Amino acid sequence: MLETIIDFLNGLLWGKLLVYALVGAGVYFTLGLKLIQLTEFKHSIHLMRISRSKAGDGLSSFQVFCTSMAARVGAGNMAGVAVAIGAGGPGAVFWMWLIAMLGMATAMIEGTLAQIYKVRDDDGEFRGGPAYYMERGLGQRWMGILFSILLIIAFGLVFSAVQANTISSAISSIYNVGDLWTGIIIVIATAFVIMGGMRKVAKVSELLVPIMAVAYILVAFVIVFMNLPELPRIFMLVIKSAFGWQEVAAGGVAYAVAQAMQAGIARGLFSNEAGMGSAANIAASATPNPNHPASQGYVQMIGVFIDTIVICTATAAIILLAGDIPAGKDGIAVTIEALNTHIGGYGSLFFAFAILLFCFTSIIANYSYAETNILFIAKHGKLWVNLLKVAVLGMVMFGSLAKISLVWNLADVAMGLMAIVNLTALLLLSGIAFKVIKDYRQQVKSGVEPEFDPSKFPELSKELNDDIWQPTSNNSVKESI
Repeated sequence: MLETIIDFLNGLLWGKLLVYALVGAGVYFTLGLKLIQLTEFKHSIHLMRISRSKAGDGLSSFQVFCTSMAARVGAGNMAGVAVAIGAGGPGAVFWMWLIAMLGMATAMIEGTLAQIYKVRDDDGEFRGGPAYYMERGLGQRWMGILFSILLIIAFGLVFSAVQANTISSAISSIYNVGDLWTGIIIVIATAFVIMGGMRKVAKVSELLVPIMAVAYILVAFVIVFMNLPELPRIFMLVIKSAFGWQEVAAGGVAYAVAQAMQAGIARGLFSNEAGMGSAANIAASATPNPNHPASQGYVQMIGVFIDTIVICTATAAIILLAGDIPAGKDGIAVTIEALNTHIGGYGSLFFAFAILLFCFTSIIANYSYAETNILFIAKHGKLWVNLLKVAVLGMVMFGSLAKISLVWNLADVAMGLMAIVNLTALLLLSGIAFKVIKDYRQQVKSGVEPEFDPSKFPELSKELNDDIWQPTSNNSVKESI
């Protein structure tokens, strides 16, 4: 009965609503920002490179970037790509690319709004995200509470189960270790990190995320180099499958395209989270460099690119270059089998290392998102935060033991509902986001270090925290876009 309800909701959300909503919003933001993900890509890289420094309290933009990447890079990049190819064929990869390119503009809007409407909590740390810009920007606290509840369910609970499920499935496939023992170890490690609070989560992410991403990409590049003559064929296979060209003779073009789109967009969103509103929660925690809300939007935009265009493409190349995978393989097992095809037994050893880092860091970053939203609902919610920690650990154990299809389908429903609520808020607040981003671009083009001056935005006077956005009178020359 439960699976039937979940399947119905997934069909409604992903078959009808979100495919159009995500693409439509992405196109609107891309045009409104004048193709910012293409024209100012170099500037985004520059900001990420200098973002290790911070200008005051809070986390550095680089720590925030790594924490958001910790949440993004995980099961979606390894198991999710395999699930997408299995459900929608190789063409699903094309739709993952498309939704990522459009999603970069959406992430720019999310990151900027999260910074504009952030607040300080009782410990002096910055908090923010969709719930906060729904309450402060739209004046709709009920909407923020609804989003917070959905995010707590999705990231704090369901997605943590997804990541744990991926770890236990991988360890079971490689080493034949019981899921129960794997689950116990993951629970202990997770408890050690999340009991240390946001700063400990950020420090662990800052250390592990660059290591795991670089190592995984290097292995993928080696595999691609080993199979260079096959690349043109694989690329054409992706394009033909995306538009149903190879199904023309069988008369199943429309169905094939629909399947590829649904699988690619769903798995793409799960992986890069653009439009879902999740990464905006940690984006608000940064002390941006330069001192302007838009600078964190640029950094978040690069996160989407690296997650999907780089890392998901690496996984797709590993799988598609391996040829036909034996029947009976599902999810993460497909990626493991593909790696073994390319590099033998070393593939399993490397993958065990990679999946532990990718998915474990996702669990702890997901927790940080849920904690921010617990504190939105209950302003002084230390008790609720502690209860959340216990619930997260429980879901980690549940995910380690659960059936894979049920866990993934639950994740689809949760993130679909989140995305609908968040996209509504983004569209309603897009006017102020465009204006703030335009202000940043004008300052850069005039050759000065961008700085946010609240007096330029009288419409924000009631929503801004004066103690957060204080001009620094920094007029140093800035590299132009």
